[in-house]
Amino acid sequence: MIKIWFMMVLMSFPNAPSVKYNGFIFPSEYECLNAKQELLDVYESKPLEYKLVTQMDAYCVEFESFPIAGLRSDIKA
Repeated sequence: MIKIWFMMVLMSFPNAPSVKYNGFIFPSEYECLNAKQELLDVYESKPLEYKLVTQMDAYCVEFESFPIAGLRSDIKA
């Protein structure tokens, strides 16, 4: 088993039937938190009109996973 970091992005829109979500994996907490900050910075730079109809947040979650082909594992958290 390996430790990975999963960034879960949640989005809500008016009149949508559900909350939308997306996920991304990272080999370290550092990379996950940096990606989260970049995402939130982009959201904050959007016009007010966009933010009035789009609610978004992201979370980095540690997870024990089976090895994932192609995932860099040389960075230790």
